[in-house]
Order: sequence, then C-alpha cells, then structure tokens
Amino acid sequence: MASRPSPAEERGPRRESPELAGVDGARGALQPRDLDRLIHQRTRLSIVSALAVADTLSFNDLKSALRTSDGNLSVHARKLEDAGYLECTKSFEGRMPRTEYRLTDEGRRALEAYLSHMEALIDATRDRS
Repeated sequence: MASRPSPAEERGPRRESPELAGVDGARGALQPRDLDRLIHQRTRLSIVSALAVADTLSFNDLKSALRTSDGNLSVHARKLEDAGYLECTKSFEGRMPRTEYRLTDEGRRALEAYLSHMEALIDATRDRS
C-alpha cells in the first residue's frame, strides 16, 4: 500500500516570491504543476477562501456554506490544520460542542501565493491567445 504524501509534499515546492512561482526560466512558461496542491483541492480551497473573508467560522457554518458532509469537512480541515494553514478551537456552548476555525497567517500567505500563481497562469494563457 502506498504511503500518503506529507503536508509539505502536498503543498509542493516552496517559492521565495509568488510572482516567480512556477516560472520556467528557459521558456518563461508557467507550470501548473507548481501550484500548492494542498490548497488546489476544491474543498480545501473553499475552506481557505471562506475563512479569508471571515475572522472565524464554526464547523457547522463551514459545512453549510460548502454543502459537504461532516466527514469530508473534517478530513480536509485536518489536512489544512496539519499544514499550519488553519487553527481549530474546540469549546462548549452549554452542553453542545463547538468547533471554530480560523485562517492562520501562514494560511493567508499560502492563499495569496496560490492566487498570484493562478493569476499569472491566467495572464500567460490570455497572452498566448
């Protein structure tokens, strides 16, 4: 059975500058393979995007916004948390458990780098048309 990639392997190679991420110096071609694969996955991108515009969101708020199952949200949120992109806080309201998520500074930087890379890919594609 193959082992799962670590969060660092899923993120892909780190770049010093988002503007240069994925640029092939020889041809100047952007490389989609250099995208942060951890964020590129649809559910994880949705989680990070939702948290980028809200200080915190509860598990139930995220689940409702993403229209996903408890298990699916839990798995993807855990991957983002393990990578340091999310912070999870658990508490109780009365007798009911409450889970809150917040995007970390590292998560915000990763999202910004991802968006810059996507914008560069889009621009390069439009320039060739």
